[in-house]
Amino acid sequence: MEKKNDNFIMLPTVDICFKNLMENPEVRRGFIAALLKVQPEEIEESTLLPTTLQRDYGDDKLGILDILVQLEDGTQIDMEMQVAYYEYWDARVLFYLSKVFTGQLKKGDPYDRLKKCIHVSILDFIQFDGDESCYRTIHFRDDHTGNKYSDLMEIQVLELKKLPGKVKGEEDIISWMRFLGGKTREEFEDMADLNKYIGIAYEELQKLSADELKRLDYESREKAIRDHKSFMRGAIKQGLKQGLEQGLKEGQAIGERSKLREITKKKMNRGMTAEEIADDLEEDVETIRSLYEEILKEKTDDPQ
Repeated sequence: MEKKNDNFIMLPTVDICFKNLMENPEVRRGFIAALLKVQPEEIEESTLLPTTLQRDYGDDKLGILDILVQLEDGTQIDMEMQVAYYEYWDARVLFYLSKVFTGQLKKGDPYDRLKKCIHVSILDFIQFDGDESCYRTIHFRDDHTGNKYSDLMEIQVLELKKLPGKVKGEEDIISWMRFLGGKTREEFEDMADLNKYIGIAYEELQKLSADELKRLDYESREKAIRDHKSFMRGAIKQGLKQGLEQGLKEGQAIGERSKLREITKKKMNRGMTAEEIADDLEEDVETIRSLYEEILKEKTDDPQ
């Protein structure tokens, strides 16, 4: 039987580890205080909310968050840990933030019941390559005056790959970013001495790492992320190898398939079966059935 590494420690950049850490109310208190730039004692209470976003219609895209927290004043904070590069991350953020924001109201509710919603992207890749800033907050602003349009929606982006060298007296959020991006037990131990709540987070991290069932879940998720990265690298390499000519052929085929898929989707919305659609379009039944099943499955969120 293979002997387990006694020095094993989970990494917070693996989303399942991050979620487990944020289930600890004291860890949440410390991290949220850093995000809001307030003292931890000011975060009196935070409640974990369901992370599957409500769908208004049956064919709406399903949204599943990593962590959704509600504060005592009604503010909601959606936290997402993302390791692998995601091309449409900006659009995904807006989609999730909008769903959280609109999900506060039920039919007939007045707009003054809307509370502030904050999306927090914790990224282990570089999203903004035009500057060296590792932490930023984003609001709706007037293009001409620069005045803030509303404070009800906010985006915070933490780019772990851009963390600068350590300096004394750095902001708490930067210390938290160092912890979340840590790679070794020694790094976590060093950071645990700098901040009470990061110390609590490290204690929780050690407990999670010592839990055999949690470790199995973690290793399974870590493998899935690793396999996804490998697949994407392989796909890019293969695409370059095939060259422009093959790429154009594939692009044409993809375009034709995309058009057929769109037509199939419209006919599905009218209640037609795969067989009826194939007959109507004079297409192969298996081809249409494959598209039909693919469209049914698109309601589930893409994997990280």
